[in-house]
Amino acid sequence: MASRNLPQTIGELRKHKDFSETRLASRSVKDELRENLIAKLRAGETIFPGIIGYEDTVVPQIVNAVLSRQNFILLGLRGQAKSRILRALTALLDEQTPYIAGCEIRDNPYHPLCARCRDLVAREGDATPVAYLSRNDRYVEKLATPDVTVADLIGDIDPIKAARGGQDLSSELTMHYGLLPRANRGIFAINELPDLAGKIQVALFNIMQEGDVQIKGYPVRLELDVALVFSANPEDYTARGKIVTPLKDRIGSEIRTHYPETLEEGLAITAQEAWTERDHAETVIPQYLRELIEQVAFSAREDKRVDKRSGVSQRLPISTMELVLSNAERRALLHGEKLVLPRVGDLYAALPGITGKLELEYEGEMRGADTVVREVVRAAIGKVFDKYFADTNTQQIEQWFNLGGTTKIEDAKSAAQTVEELSEIQGLFDKLSPLGISDSEAPEHLVAASEFLLEGMCSHRRLSRSEERTFSAQKKPQPPKQERVTMEAEYSEWQSRRTRRGSFN
Repeated sequence: MASRNLPQTIGELRKHKDFSETRLASRSVKDELRENLIAKLRAGETIFPGIIGYEDTVVPQIVNAVLSRQNFILLGLRGQAKSRILRALTALLDEQTPYIAGCEIRDNPYHPLCARCRDLVAREGDATPVAYLSRNDRYVEKLATPDVTVADLIGDIDPIKAARGGQDLSSELTMHYGLLPRANRGIFAINELPDLAGKIQVALFNIMQEGDVQIKGYPVRLELDVALVFSANPEDYTARGKIVTPLKDRIGSEIRTHYPETLEEGLAITAQEAWTERDHAETVIPQYLRELIEQVAFSAREDKRVDKRSGVSQRLPISTMELVLSNAERRALLHGEKLVLPRVGDLYAALPGITGKLELEYEGEMRGADTVVREVVRAAIGKVFDKYFADTNTQQIEQWFNLGGTTKIEDAKSAAQTVEELSEIQGLFDKLSPLGISDSEAPEHLVAASEFLLEGMCSHRRLSRSEERTFSAQKKPQPPKQERVTMEAEYSEWQSRRTRRGSFN
């Protein structure tokens, strides 16, 4: 509906069928969310476009909470799309909502709350001007931190406003409204709810239930029309002392979010969110590499050295995908190649984007973040390798390396140069068929597939690879240094006893 065709005064508003007093006077925000949700369900529309993996778990619970006109909280670890879901609730609001023009708390034209708007309507009547809020204008979000005050959320007395207007400090006209009143007739979201101080939580549940609050000792009644939604970490939410019981009791539903349950769901999320379209060259990301990047996140979530209470955000595979592609892009630019195709080696170049997203347990801290991440990557390579090469006989390749062969795959060489060196490895290109790669493919494809095969053999201890990315035969396991010293000492002692026995005889 074009804004120029919308009613501009309360009088015009009364005559419009969509904004009649009968419709707007008794219809709360939660009623509005419910009605629009029902319309979407009947039409078979997707409730939360872009949210993947929650269709049978989280979304039905949110739908039930909205249909029940409840406030609710999303409980989940970082990177589980909690904030995105809360912001997506605006799609359930009307496209345009009228309010009294100039009102700080977006008053309903038919039932104004603030003293300023009550006086204006009493004076102007049907000529009172109205303005309109879009869906996004009706969403207010606040990150809870320990320094948040009652004034931030609810409001405070403004002595400057009192002085300019010649008002007594006890007058409602001297109040400066906080975020919650300014979210009136909309959705108010608080992220990380348990981080609010206890007295702030008390003020919050009081205005949620009774609609009143005290500002500097003056009772102010604010019958706000607002849908309250929250997010929190489950560990913080259930811990004693983190959240006051009366506030917890007033939240209608506790809805648990989760990480992708299958690799396919993770792949879909990463493909949707990662920036992979580079403008100056053709970009191709092999499917096995997509699976490998996603498997790194899954393997990290299973690793005992990674803190489960902190979780492994879905941002890990997203940022890793972007870094892997950027390293491939850099290599293509250096060698003047038109095809940007990432390899497994680019994953190691993306380690800085992985280590920063993992919180380690004590054991992991002792080993070091880089060491833990490399071992996680190696485990992920092994899993994806088994999917494609479980039935592949690699003895011919192993024999070539056992006879003294070595090869180095590095960014300093072009794909064509690397293919020329790899072609010396007997049977290497013939084993790439599970990936759909033949020896007639472009050099970039051949190098990427060959490196994946060699890395997979390293993960299963069939080959060895140095930090400089030189592949060679698997080294025979050596006993620990202390064990070798003990063996040498025992041999020396045996030789000494044998010599003494020979001399005695």
